[in-house]
Amino acid sequence: MDGGPRVPEQRRPGFPAEGEEPGALRFGVLGPVRAWRGEEALATGSPQQRALLAALLLREGRTATAAELIDALWGEEPPSQALAAVRTYASRLRKVLDPGVLVSESGGYAVRGLAEGALDLATAQDLAAGAEKARAAGDLCHARDLLRRALALWDGEVLAGVPGPYAQTQRVRLDEWRLQLLEARLDMDLEQGCHAEAVSELTALTAAHPLRERLRELLMLALYRSGRQAEALAVYADTRRLLSDELGVDPRPGLQELQQRILRADPGLAEPSAPAAETATSPVRPAQLPATVSDFTGRSAFVRELSDVLSAASGEPTTGRVMAVSALAGIGGVGKTTLAVHVAHQARAAFPDGQLYVDLQGAGARSAEPEAVLGSFLRALGTADSAIPDSLEERAALYRSVLDGRRVLVLLDNARDAAQVRPLLPGTDGCAALVTARVRMVDLAGAHLVDLDVMSPEEALALFTKIVGEERVASEREAALDVVGACGFLPLAIRIAASRLAARRTWTVSVLAAKLADERRRLDELQAGDQAVEATFELGYGQLEPAQARAFRLLGLADGPDISLAAAAAVLDLPVEDTEDLLESLVDTSLLESAAPGRYRFHDLVRLYARACAERDENPRSEREAALSRLLDFYLATAAGVYAIERPGDRLVEDLEPTRYPGLRFEDGSKALDWLYSEAAALLSSVRQARSSDRLRPAVDLLWAAKDLIESGANSHQYEATARAMCEATRTAGDARAEGRARTTLTNVLLVYGRIQQAEEEARLAMELAASAADATAVSWVANDRGLICLHQGRHADGKAFFEQAIQGHRAADNRLGEAVTLANLSRSYLELGDVSRAVDIARQSLAAHSQLGRPMRRASAHFALGLALAKAGRHAEALGQFVDAQGIFGDHRQRLWVGNTHFRIAEVHLAAAQFSSAAQHAEQALALGCVGGDRMRGNVVTLLGRALAALGQADRARACWQEALHLYEQSGAAEANEVRALVSPAPVAP
Repeated sequence: MDGGPRVPEQRRPGFPAEGEEPGALRFGVLGPVRAWRGEEALATGSPQQRALLAALLLREGRTATAAELIDALWGEEPPSQALAAVRTYASRLRKVLDPGVLVSESGGYAVRGLAEGALDLATAQDLAAGAEKARAAGDLCHARDLLRRALALWDGEVLAGVPGPYAQTQRVRLDEWRLQLLEARLDMDLEQGCHAEAVSELTALTAAHPLRERLRELLMLALYRSGRQAEALAVYADTRRLLSDELGVDPRPGLQELQQRILRADPGLAEPSAPAAETATSPVRPAQLPATVSDFTGRSAFVRELSDVLSAASGEPTTGRVMAVSALAGIGGVGKTTLAVHVAHQARAAFPDGQLYVDLQGAGARSAEPEAVLGSFLRALGTADSAIPDSLEERAALYRSVLDGRRVLVLLDNARDAAQVRPLLPGTDGCAALVTARVRMVDLAGAHLVDLDVMSPEEALALFTKIVGEERVASEREAALDVVGACGFLPLAIRIAASRLAARRTWTVSVLAAKLADERRRLDELQAGDQAVEATFELGYGQLEPAQARAFRLLGLADGPDISLAAAAAVLDLPVEDTEDLLESLVDTSLLESAAPGRYRFHDLVRLYARACAERDENPRSEREAALSRLLDFYLATAAGVYAIERPGDRLVEDLEPTRYPGLRFEDGSKALDWLYSEAAALLSSVRQARSSDRLRPAVDLLWAAKDLIESGANSHQYEATARAMCEATRTAGDARAEGRARTTLTNVLLVYGRIQQAEEEARLAMELAASAADATAVSWVANDRGLICLHQGRHADGKAFFEQAIQGHRAADNRLGEAVTLANLSRSYLELGDVSRAVDIARQSLAAHSQLGRPMRRASAHFALGLALAKAGRHAEALGQFVDAQGIFGDHRQRLWVGNTHFRIAEVHLAAAQFSSAAQHAEQALALGCVGGDRMRGNVVTLLGRALAALGQADRARACWQEALHLYEQSGAAEANEVRALVSPAPVAP
């Protein structure tokens, strides 16, 4: 967040507003005094002439006498020809403005006949009044938007360059009003849960207005809600000392009370009362419930029971609300999801603020991680990506804050256990949660437990009849009862059987009953607990056409949470159009689900059954292996294409394992990245699945080609787990080339996390393995990584040697991108060795090399390195330009952590230039985004923030920052700990 108000897209001054006549007059006083006719800027004359125009505009159509105007322009010492001067200014303005706008009246002048919205101040007043009404009506989102638009109308100093006592008085008045609007908007920001974003802006504002207690109060609250209690208390200490030194007074009672509440950890401070999305103009109301089935049947007692529980959450506040949780348990296929979705749809009206839904994949090998689900929920509720924290605890706290004051229903489907569910539960009354799972959640405190059994024979027959049709069942009632009995009265089995029968008009119910009766193994398993689900699926599978059955078996082999249409086509080795027809037919039988347009997924138990069918029916075994190889080839070929788009000139793509199945091709880099991030979970699952096969090398190469998943900060944990799994698998297999590359990917992850010691160990092993396998590509890239590790460790001569080794290797391979990247890093070694001039030259070489390659993504590293060198040379303005260029490229390519690093470097430049408020502001943004380098880098950021705050006179808050930095450095064993320890406890001054 910058120092000014955050606003939506603004119209350039002087351009017609919506609905305004193209040539209409417009005036601005919330900045320099200006006038426009349509797009044409008008000459407003000398400073005194502009002062006259301003005095008339600010009277809003009322007449100003000549004496009043003379007093406004010159005060108590007017010139001898003051009246003549006023008349001359008025005459000149008439010639510039439209006829009839500046009128003479009663010996004075007035500005009349302006269109609505012609004066920026009047527009700001209207917007502020509208915001006040919206806030009184409880529509905080709209109120915030109106205030943002009002504040956006300020354009620098009010009445800039206009002389006279009247202008000075109005300048003070309007500046004070702007601060009041800012405080009102920031107050609403905090009410809506945007405390993390507000810290940066409030830090800058308190530095600019140190005696303004309301801003200090808002900053304390924002810091406290961001989990920074020590800093919040430090702000109070700084404020108390400043007020005592400057004014000889204590903080006002409201500020003192807030300090006491923070000390008590008052629960009333912990969460805002009405959170909402940062950029939304109205509350986001998610409607994520899957469609309810039209033939829902029976379960009336369960529907009433669950509806009663939900009504306790949706009741009126005066009658008492609770946060209601119901947990449905039962075997697979018993209809838990169908019942929960049906009840949720019936209760939608009682939860007007939305309904959230997620499949937690609890019965699968890899259930959904709560932090990933919370990220998805927060986005659905309107939270910006930049506002979503990393840790599970912080996401859960923000999620509860966002839901506070709303009435939202959350459906958590297919949960693994209570531990997975707890972070996903709302925390306040008015909300409710429905949970489905295969196990009874007796350890889920406060939950209403429902054990869902099979249907009664009457309900099962009614469901079968609805699907098949009354006419076909009526004449064969006994056969129909035999069918539902053979299905074990399990709703899923009944639905599959009935839909198959409905699709075959030549079959009778007796034919279906006879088929079920002949399946002795299946009938035996129907009575054997969990095996009943597999037996039920056997009915549907046995009635598939051969092509459908093959698709069912092979698609079940893939490990990912879902699969795209293009990836499914690779598994089946079919054209996309034919694949889509097959998959949609499987969706019709309920054996496959359509997760989203173009994406499909199995129910977890159906997937297990499909794999069992593949092991039994897919012969020879090589066809199963071939299907997974085609999938891996598809992912590798597509990821290599994305890599090539993002890194033109990098020869790595030519040194990856060859693929026999083609991938997708992208012309647009943004679409290529969209694919990579949307396929991340499935892609990494495919890599992990290959660790026990002969597909280790392409799997490791896929991991390397998808390395953008690390630097973006997205999927980093899953990527690290996959890299570690592949290191172990390749070591066991004795494949030095694959193991070297796997350890290279793990080194990259560890560098991003700032785990330098571990990264050094992995990089050393990776280089030894790559050298033994004569893998020159890996040797060069690992040498670059080892150089980076040396930079972190302060071994700059060693780092320089590694970078030079990497450059030599890249040049030998004609890898121009690799050379350009490593040149940027080599510049940093020269910088640390004290050769600033050489560092600048090499950074410029890197930038020139990147520019020749075309694609800008990696060019950001060259701008970054050049910015560092220029900053060290004291060329601050040039350094800032390079950092801003780097930041824009990193942002365009979704490298969130590198955007954070760049904010830190910009803060360093501002600090060196004694621009302490700007330094603090950029440091706060770095903290909000995160940085490459993990806890150690965070320590660097908070140390710098402390220095900026200390320079701004906020000593206690600065000390709180340094204490946090010291803790981070001590945990990571960083050498910077000694320097920060001296800041926290400075040496006593000798007498």
